Amino acid sequence: MASVGISRIFRRKPVELIHAETEHGELKRSLGALNLVLLGIGCIIGTGIFVLTGQAAAEWAGPGIMISFVITGVLCAFVALCYAELASALPVSGSAYSYSYASMGEVVAWVMGLLLLLEYGLAASTVAVGWSGYVVSLLQDAHLAIPPQFTAAPGVAVKDAAGVVIAHGVANLPAILGICAVTALLVVGVSESATANNVIVFIKLAVVIAFIAIGAFYVKTSLWSPLVPAQIPAPPPGTPMDLWSQIGRALVGVISGAKTVHYGLGGVIHGAAVIFFAYIGFEAVSTAGAESKNPAKDMPIGILGALVICTVLYIATCAVLVGIVPYASLDNAAPIATAVDQIGIRWFAVLVKIGAIAGLSSVMLVLLYGQTRIFYTMSHDGLLPSQLAAVHRRFRTPWINTIIVGCVAAGFAGFMSLHALSDLTNVGSLAAFAIVCATVLYLRITHPQMPRPFRTPGYPVTPVLGMLMCIFLLMSLMAVPETRDFFLVYLGAGIVVYFLFGMWNSKLGRGLASAPDLLAGMEAPHPDP
Repeated sequence: MASVGISRIFRRKPVELIHAETEHGELKRSLGALNLVLLGIGCIIGTGIFVLTGQAAAEWAGPGIMISFVITGVLCAFVALCYAELASALPVSGSAYSYSYASMGEVVAWVMGLLLLLEYGLAASTVAVGWSGYVVSLLQDAHLAIPPQFTAAPGVAVKDAAGVVIAHGVANLPAILGICAVTALLVVGVSESATANNVIVFIKLAVVIAFIAIGAFYVKTSLWSPLVPAQIPAPPPGTPMDLWSQIGRALVGVISGAKTVHYGLGGVIHGAAVIFFAYIGFEAVSTAGAESKNPAKDMPIGILGALVICTVLYIATCAVLVGIVPYASLDNAAPIATAVDQIGIRWFAVLVKIGAIAGLSSVMLVLLYGQTRIFYTMSHDGLLPSQLAAVHRRFRTPWINTIIVGCVAAGFAGFMSLHALSDLTNVGSLAAFAIVCATVLYLRITHPQMPRPFRTPGYPVTPVLGMLMCIFLLMSLMAVPETRDFFLVYLGAGIVVYFLFGMWNSKLGRGLASAPDLLAGMEAPHPDP
């Protein structure tokens, strides 16, 4: 009896069934290679570069934040190559969820769905908080003030330009409104959303490139030295540490007596874990597999193209940022605007804020888009209520799903701090990426003949290195007790939900999902208008 239960929860979704669902899906195929590259850039260039870069430099890495971005960029290159293979071989809406279902079984796919909820849902909330900071700053420039207690999460200190606490947050109202606006746009349709995203991406790319080009003339190379500041404070001898903290220390030199250490090599590595959030957008492209015109060709272009372009821009932006402003002064919600103010170009500071607002809007759009498509696929599999897969007759989007995801994301954006949101997003992302790398290894062994228009180069070294580096950075974040405890409780509660609902309603578990039955019962795909 026990063996039957175990075999049920580890039941794998046949690759052939995934291909059949892809060929006979309801979603409109409207995205080309350029759309996918811009979709990825739209998601990658956002809170990471406009907000978290300054925070990570000030608190953890100093000028070594440039090295942190190199570390994270290399890791993401390994993971991106794995994603490109899976996205070309299994072009579906569920992204890593579907990959896990095909390789490691249903319960692992469910866990992946939980991780992706952190990666996309909470990430959208994180971006909304950064978006709110720039909106509030821009309104202040126009002498329009929002009551400070309505610009931050409950209990979060709100400071003025001099760093003096002027209030404590009750709710982050601009963040809530931003999520609601993006949700409404997504309900209307992906084609319209992609068009809006393309325009916004060009705006924020222009702002970032202009900042690099203009700011380079004001860089003081003396601010880059020392590149890696000395570690402070040194942990006192005999500081008690729990098991996770010891693992974190052994792997990355990050100590968790209360919080992690600042600066030094450990700070640079922890900084890499913190700004990992800045890169998660590259694989959001993989959630658009079912809406790509030619996924076998376009998905690898979209994923790798977006990653390469953004990595170059990130490193250049960091070099200029810490070369204009002393790194200790960058711990605020608008570090790039701070740098522009430092060199005295007021009109450009306003332009930067407008570009940041536009850029962060596109990031919210892509992240919420990715989350809704994952829930859409999970609902089709019976692991979530069927209403989440309902497609609007006119807009042909999963509208109920989109509204629910938007409301939940708005709640987190309004009532959780930026630090907590970004750390939890990073934990979910790193764990999900490690599973994706393992999936490439598994499918190469179990399905060696499966068509792979794009094959991960350097196999098996590439996926193994990607998996190990993800675990490496994950341990540095899990060394922080608050993040670790929330994550473990969240996973535990999610697994309980699976055993109460998902396991009993799974189409695969009930024998309702098979390629012949699916093909016989599905409507023909709608033609593009």
